[in-house]
Amino acid sequence: METIHETTPGSPVEILFVDDEKNVLQSLKRLFIDENYTVIIANSGEEALEVLKDNPNIGLIISDQRMPGMKGSEFLEKAREILPDAIRMLLTGYADINAVADAINKGGASRYITKPWNDEELLQTMADAARRYSLIKENKRLQGIIQKQNEELKRWNSQLEYFVQEQTVEIQNKSKELEKLNENLKHNFRNSILAFSGLIELRDKKTANHSKNVAELSVRIAKAMQLPDDKIKTVMIAALLHDIGKIGIPDSLFAINVENLDADGMKQYMQHSVRGQAAIDQVEDLRDAGVLIRHHHEWYNGTGFPDKLSGDHIPLGARIICLADFIDRTINTTAESNPLEYTLKRVVKDLGIQFDLKFLNYYEKPARELYSEVKHTATVVEVELKPDKLQPGMILSRDVKSGTGLTLLIKGITLNGKHIESIKRYYQLDPSETGIFVLIKR
Repeated sequence: METIHETTPGSPVEILFVDDEKNVLQSLKRLFIDENYTVIIANSGEEALEVLKDNPNIGLIISDQRMPGMKGSEFLEKAREILPDAIRMLLTGYADINAVADAINKGGASRYITKPWNDEELLQTMADAARRYSLIKENKRLQGIIQKQNEELKRWNSQLEYFVQEQTVEIQNKSKELEKLNENLKHNFRNSILAFSGLIELRDKKTANHSKNVAELSVRIAKAMQLPDDKIKTVMIAALLHDIGKIGIPDSLFAINVENLDADGMKQYMQHSVRGQAAIDQVEDLRDAGVLIRHHHEWYNGTGFPDKLSGDHIPLGARIICLADFIDRTINTTAESNPLEYTLKRVVKDLGIQFDLKFLNYYEKPARELYSEVKHTATVVEVELKPDKLQPGMILSRDVKSGTGLTLLIKGITLNGKHIESIKRYYQLDPSETGIFVLIKR
């Protein structure tokens, strides 16, 4: 075996020539000595196989067919197993069709070259084969890069998927926390509104439960009219706070019925709706409710206060609160034997004057349901219990008030866990001299 290293810039392709005739190999060496190849020669198929094992970068293999021992087609078949990417060719001096067929079919030869060869044609054939081999190697190199990048991308995708899943779980947990905080805020907001409405009752002892009753009746009427939920919520808040402006009224006026106020007293009284709106205007979420508070004393015919609005110029929520306020106040102040029936008749008389005519079909059923007396059967009795003895399902038979007179819950409510916890908390902060009166089975 003899190797000639003719190197030029650009990594020359390695060529293996296999022939049992030394003069042929020498001719080939001379032909390619000035070309950009590394030439390797072998005198037999067996020797050439060893060369292939030691030189994995051989790109072109040209073998004679008729050699002692291993034939060229047989050698090319074995060479294909060792270096499958190398370009293989058969060099033969005989028109042996069978040998050529074996070289192509079994050895994967790309073509055969006849002896004697034409130098120019052989050089061109080798140049074409070298370019083809270079393309094969470059394609393989690029495929390797692509495969590596794909594996890297797959790894990154797996990491990204894990990261996304991790972030999704974290976002879901944060979302649940925000939902919980939002619910707590809503709960605290509603409790704050109830607390503010309770402050009014501390100023005017005659109006115990008035704000809560007006709010409950207003909500029921609004629902009967199928108002949107956000509008109903605004009506409820405004109804609970509709008299908050009365906190600024002098104590002397609370002892006199509105109908008996003199001009100066009436002027001060009529300011409470405007003062109520101003009191909550700093809270942006309460501004819509503030508008209803301002106008809940407007009359449908335009003779109310403070702005003398009439008809549909009065906000619908304010018209509802006006009606509910009148019903509750009349029921609790009239001396009639049947306050509810008397009040309902009064409403009918004032439809189109003080109240909106369209309320005719929406107020009576809610009012009857709210003000129906709690009917007791012989199987239940009223008992007085301490807060720690209360149980869910018990019905309040009397209003629950704190030690300073703040109404916490109204009679008729069926207690649940939150009610009981609220009562316990208030009885620690502002203890009452009495227990809680509830209805229980005998």
